[in-house]
Order: sequence, then C-alpha cells, then structure tokens
Amino acid sequence: MESTFGPTFSTVTPVAKAETSNNYKQHRRTPSSSSTLTYSPRDEDDMEPQVFAEQPSVKLCCQLCCSVFKDPVITTCGHTFCRRCALTSEKCPVDNSKLTVVVNNIAVAEQIGELFIHCKYGCQPAASGKPGSFEVDPLGCPFTIKLSTRKDHEVSCDYRPVRCPNNPSCPPLLTMNLEAHLKECEHIKCPHSKYGCTFIGNQDTYETHLEVCKFEGLKEFLQQTDDRFHEMQVMLAQKDQDISFLRAMLGKLSEKLDQLEKNLDLKFDVLDENQSKLSEDLMEFRRDASMLNDELSHINARLNMGILGSYDPQQIFKCKGTFVGHQGPVWCLCVYSTGDLLFSGSSDKTIKVWDTCTTYKCQKTLEGHDGIVLALCIQGNRLYSGSADCTIIVWDIQTLQKVNTIRAHDNPVCTLVSSHNMLFSGSLKAIKVWDIVGTELKLKKELTGLNHWVRALVASQNHLYSGSYQTIKIWDIRSLECVHVLQTSGGSVYSIAVTNHHIVCGTYENLIHVWDIESKEQVRTLTGHVGTVYALAVISTPDQTKVFSASYDRSLRVWSMDNMICTQTLLRHQGSVTALAVSRGRLFSGAVDSTVKVWTC
Repeated sequence: MESTFGPTFSTVTPVAKAETSNNYKQHRRTPSSSSTLTYSPRDEDDMEPQVFAEQPSVKLCCQLCCSVFKDPVITTCGHTFCRRCALTSEKCPVDNSKLTVVVNNIAVAEQIGELFIHCKYGCQPAASGKPGSFEVDPLGCPFTIKLSTRKDHEVSCDYRPVRCPNNPSCPPLLTMNLEAHLKECEHIKCPHSKYGCTFIGNQDTYETHLEVCKFEGLKEFLQQTDDRFHEMQVMLAQKDQDISFLRAMLGKLSEKLDQLEKNLDLKFDVLDENQSKLSEDLMEFRRDASMLNDELSHINARLNMGILGSYDPQQIFKCKGTFVGHQGPVWCLCVYSTGDLLFSGSSDKTIKVWDTCTTYKCQKTLEGHDGIVLALCIQGNRLYSGSADCTIIVWDIQTLQKVNTIRAHDNPVCTLVSSHNMLFSGSLKAIKVWDIVGTELKLKKELTGLNHWVRALVASQNHLYSGSYQTIKIWDIRSLECVHVLQTSGGSVYSIAVTNHHIVCGTYENLIHVWDIESKEQVRTLTGHVGTVYALAVISTPDQTKVFSASYDRSLRVWSMDNMICTQTLLRHQGSVTALAVSRGRLFSGAVDSTVKVWTC
C-alpha cells in the first residue's frame, strides 16, 4: 500500500440498508466450528477476546507489534503503524527514520472494520494456556460479526452473562435465561424496601404482597420526597463546584497580576537591548549583501567565460512577497490573468482571492465547501473548485459569489482542468467530463480504466493528460478516447506539465520523468528532489523554456529544458510545497506552511 504526505482520502463505499441490519446473521456459524485464529493483546488494556473468522491479510498487520492494526496512523516516513506503536517506538523498522504521527489512515481502519470476528461470548481462553490467547467456545455464541459492529451485537447478545437483579447470590445467568429465572426467583424484594419494607418472595407472593403493603398507598408522596431530595443534592453539588471554580480563578488572577508587574519592570530594559541588537543586525545584513553581490559578479564572470554556458543575471528568481491568511495548508492555486487575481484553496475549507497587481491583499474569502479545497480551475468568467466533500462549486468571478454546487463524485475531487468548453474532474479511478452550459455542468461521459487516484490532469491543444499509479494516459479531447499510454516508475504520478516539445511528470518517489511529445519516447529522468514532486509549472519564452517543480522537501527547483539541468533551487517555505501557478512571468507557490509566495526575476 502506497502512503502519501498529502491529504489522505478514504474510499466511500455505499452500503445498502438491507445489509447494515445483517452484519452478523448472514455469517452465522455452527457450534461445532473449530476456528482458532486469535488476536494477541499488546498489554492488559487489550485483554478483550478477538478471534478472527478468517486469517487477516499481512498488509493489515503492524510491522512493530506484528498484530492487526489498532487505530492505524501514517507517519512521516510514509508507512502505517498502530498509533500506540508509533508513539512508543523511536525508529521506523523499514528505513530507520524517526517516527512522528502525521494523520489517521482512514482507509486501512475501514478495511479492518470490515473483518469478521467471533462474538466475545463465543470465545474462551485457548487450551495452550498462553496469556491473552483465545479460541472458539463451541457452547458459546455461534455468531461472527464485523469488527466495526461488535459492540452493537455484544450489548444485546443472548449469551452475555448477567446477574439476577434481585439477589447477587443467585447463580450467574445468560441473557437468554434471565426472563425464565425471574419467574422462579425466590429473592424478589418489595419496591419499597428502601423505606423499610422487609418482604422477600417469588413472583406469585410479590403480587399478593403489593395489595397489602402499607407503603404502596404512599408511593406517590414518597417518590415526590425522593425527587425533591435529589434536586437539593444536585443544587448543593453545583454550588460546591461554583465555589471551587471561583477560588481557582481568584488564585490565577492573583498570580497573573504578580507576573504582569514583574514583566512590566523588564520590558523597558528588553526594549532598549532589542533596539541595539536590531541596529547591529542591520549593519551585518548590509555587509552580507555587499559580499553576496561581489560573489555573484565573480560567478557571472566565470559563467560568461563559457565554463557552464551563458548566464543571464535577470533569470535568477527571487521571493518578492508572501500572502498570509489561510489557517491551514494551501493545496491548489489558480490565476485569473484578466483581473490579476490569484485564487488559493486550503485545508481550512476556504478559497482566498488575492490582488496581485495593486493592493497585494486578500480581496475576499469564499466559503462554501465542507471539506479541504483540493482543486481550482477557471473557464471564462467562472471559477470551479473541487473538494474532499466530493462536490464542485461554480463561482462567478465578477461578483465572487457562488452560483451552483454539483455533487460530482463519490470520492474527493482531486484535480480540475477545462478545455473546449468542457470541464474534466479527477477522483478515485475515474475522470468525469462535464459540458459547461452557463452556470450548469452537464455530465457528458465518464473516462474509466484508471488504476488509482487521478491526482494530475493537464489539457494541451487537443489532448488531455491524466496521471495515476505509474501511468500517464493521453486522451483525444474531441473523441474522448485514450490514444496513448506512457508507463512510468516511481509510484503515483502527482503532477504533469506539457511544453512545446516535452511531457513532464513528477512522481511520489521524488523523480521527474521527461518524454518527447512527438515520439512519446522517454528522454530523461531528472533527479534532485528528496520528496514527492507535488506540482509542476512552465514558463516559456521565444528563447527558452523553464519548468518549475515543487516538492515535499520544502523546495522549488528551476529546470532548463534546453539542457535538462537544474539552474536554481528556491528555499523559502517552512513546509512542503504543494501547488504552483504562473502569470506574466511570475511564479506563485503554495505550501503546507499556509502561505503563498511570489517569485519573479
């Protein structure tokens, strides 16, 4: 199973109502079953019996504890472990890297929840005597149930042990035998025993006793007295809590006042020290800038001598600013060049609109999705946004208002692209083609035959390029048929870019593959990144073509397509760089650090 450091999606599998009410009846076993597939607990907290009906796949077992995953999580190394194992272990057993929990692995948790186990009331300690080992009890509950629904079954299981409510000294019972026992029990007490009635008898004498019990006529008065007494106890407990809270608050306020007085005395001294330090830092920065300019002049002279080819100092990209405002990672970017607007989608479920020409500020925040915003696309005066909530929202760019919402897929919408008045949306193993009719989207066709999540879609001239697991498919936009398949290596294809002469893709395993657009032959594999290549972008001029790559390793790289070398590495983001967009020679990059940076020559 391939893990990823981007947002993790879980497949949505519809379940019919008729099936949900039969999570165990259709899998009933006979008492003669001899299944002994056991689950070994990790410690005393996991001593509840867990006997699987069938041997679980080894892919569903943690490599640290060698048991079926319990609360599976994805760690920074990309592998899946039990949460407890990940928190208590220091190193990954696969690549010896440090373990840090990133996100819950919902897909694996759902697979484990679908496994069938024997009801715990149909299990007994194994004959081997090994602690924590269980086997099927032929005299116990005969049902097997889904792991995710075991609680629903076991709370109402006929084999669940219960105690007689009349007398703890009665022998243990099964739920199925309780009703018969109560009819014969000789320890039934009068309901008014707490008021002093000493009657104890069976069902027949109980009914006769109630007719003559002196407390029966006073039961309404006694109940009202009990209710009033209970209300007074609750009020008294509430008052005690209020008093304790007020005392704690007074203590904290007193401590805070003391701390504020001390801080105030120190602030003026710190302010003077900081002012002096800033002056010194400014002087040092100016000296460093002067040294850097001298060094660049030397490098320029060496390059112009022909050692590495001609060098143009105007082609050095620099960070010119940062857009700050999102409350979560930025996953997608899109530029509306007519109005110099930049749109960014984030894990905070919003789309922010940035002015990139005059004010350089956020013009508006668009809200409407119930999940992470994963994809953005512009066609005419319409903005289309795709989300983990499985919908596509249509926005009017002139008014920045939502005009339509479409339930597009059964799984998160990973990517969007438009061409020939059609919108293409990628999700799990499917691409849907929509005709754009005003503010409406009419489903035209669904492209299938894909082997994984479609995380990359690019439309160029009359072709659509789609990336999934180690595969790029090329579709004719007019016929909507697949006309060519490119096989890759390095795991899932996360990004695609098309130039005048090349097809470029970035993969899960840090690689960038390049094909000739005419012959469809692979001509180069570009290396340098040490993390998944999440995004690619192209800036072309009559003189040269540059490809920009963004990676999990927090860097951007600039590649010259003339000689297939990296000419610059851009390091400014504090988190994985996940999205790129270009406009008028400018490059915009979005990252997990919740910012969007602007790069120009």
